[in-house]
Amino acid sequence: MNAIARQEPFDLNDPALRARAVAAARGDAPFDMLITGGRLLDTVTGLIREADIGLVGALIASVHARASRMDAVEIIDATGGMLTPGLIDTHMHVESSMVTPAEYASAVLPRGVTTVVWDPHEFGNVHGLDGVRWAIEAARALPLRMILLAPSCVPSAPGLELAGADFDAAVVAEMLRSPAVSGVAEVMNMRGVIDGDPRMSAIVNSGLASGKLVCGHARGLTGADLNAFMAAGVTSDHELTSGADLSAKLSAGLTIELRGSHDHLLQEFVEVLNGLGHLPPTITLCTDDVFPDELYQSGGLDDVARRLVRYGMKPEWALRAATFNAAERLKRSDLGLVASGRRADLVLFEDLTEFRARLVISDGRVVARNGSMEATVQPLDTAPLIKSVKLPLLTDDDFRIPAKGERVRVATIDRPRFTQWGEAETYIRDGFVVPPVGSAMIAVAHRHGKAGGTPRNGFLSGWGEWRGAFCTTVSHDSHNLTVFGGNAADMALAANAVITAGGGMAVAKDGQIEAILPLPLSGLVTDASLKDTASAFADIRKAMGKIVDWKPPYRVFKACFGATLACNAGPHQTDRGIADVVTGKVLEDPVLEII
Repeated sequence: MNAIARQEPFDLNDPALRARAVAAARGDAPFDMLITGGRLLDTVTGLIREADIGLVGALIASVHARASRMDAVEIIDATGGMLTPGLIDTHMHVESSMVTPAEYASAVLPRGVTTVVWDPHEFGNVHGLDGVRWAIEAARALPLRMILLAPSCVPSAPGLELAGADFDAAVVAEMLRSPAVSGVAEVMNMRGVIDGDPRMSAIVNSGLASGKLVCGHARGLTGADLNAFMAAGVTSDHELTSGADLSAKLSAGLTIELRGSHDHLLQEFVEVLNGLGHLPPTITLCTDDVFPDELYQSGGLDDVARRLVRYGMKPEWALRAATFNAAERLKRSDLGLVASGRRADLVLFEDLTEFRARLVISDGRVVARNGSMEATVQPLDTAPLIKSVKLPLLTDDDFRIPAKGERVRVATIDRPRFTQWGEAETYIRDGFVVPPVGSAMIAVAHRHGKAGGTPRNGFLSGWGEWRGAFCTTVSHDSHNLTVFGGNAADMALAANAVITAGGGMAVAKDGQIEAILPLPLSGLVTDASLKDTASAFADIRKAMGKIVDWKPPYRVFKACFGATLACNAGPHQTDRGIADVVTGKVLEDPVLEII
């Protein structure tokens, strides 16, 4: 029982702590900390009022009239600032920022983010249960509250790809038995759930049996498919594609994790919500994926709130979504509201436009001040994450498709993001298929040591003309080595640079490496500082601009990292071939017919 009592949120129910808070609230004892002179945003009513706040340990003991109390061990002057609850990011992946959890915490806490809901499925896909255990331990000692979920889809599309691990229902149930795991992370194998696949049904049912959250990934689902997905027990979605999609999923009853990683959709979402005239209680905010340069320059969930306000959302709505609504979703009645009896997670913002945090308090302790960390951030040993790229060096011919004859008909993967099947005719030269006119090449090599590492090759249509190559081991969600390019020589050069680095990204052009970002931890993360990682990633972005012409919103750099996400509808290149989750078909190579 004692171990349970110490686990959040039950830690606040310590009788001695409550007794001290009650005495302080009555005025019979001083507060540990008193915040005076600020204005308070009430995230329930949306009203702003003058108030002082008294804290006892990790507990808010009193919210009372300004200057009515001055008895406290420590007094903080909040004059001119706006007090709100700490921000809550309802869905994110630390790994996408390519830095360690400790470095991530140091980046977002000074900006007012005190809680994140972390799906560590990237580490899970690479290292299996050991990766999830490492994530739990890494989060345990940090001043940033990290609520971890059990990765539900490792791999995201079984049979169509091979990851570094395979989480069936028994593994998911084992994770859910841990008090450090608060639910089932985004269920991405939508087709498996909808079709009643025994594996996915058992995984979802494990979550339901645990009484914990079952989170979703409902990209493109409508009508009967959406109903079936929800009827299985999935209750949230962040994969919105349009304002109409947002409206439909709100009406369906899903909790919405409105994500900042698709900025081109945010203004449309704001227009839909403003048209309702109120903020639904099921709207929360999340970052999902934040690249290191974006995190360093703009922040995390604070940046999502800032952009929503810029696009016309009321600041009170953005903050309610990021605090009270999020806490309700997480069943965390201790969070999301500045009120007596709640947890002392507070942010003092300079204003409600730019959301610059002057002071951040977590569990009643000042953790950051004026944009700088004050709390100690303890990193975890990263040795268990190294040597995850188990591949020999590759040759030019590994990125060519052998064939006999003179002409050939091949399958193509058409369009970034929302892919579809296509076909093209081309010719054969020196025993290899010549890429069809206007196409780019994609290759995926299994890199986890569970199978052979010979790349599977395909052709992309609608990706523009590539004047070089890009290789990455950050490739959702199995994170196999993935290479894009316009010629085999540059593809092999980029691939070997990444293999030699132990994972990461490299851009090659005309036989030279233009930029490289080593990510030797899991092939996803580095021990380097966020500042240095952001700079190296920015160099990758710049180099990519030299080898391909982007065409937003879909043909963008970010699309490279999701081009292998086989759980999404349409064909996707994987380490098994060209896979289609709708049909269950896998083409080992794209050759359809020798003409």
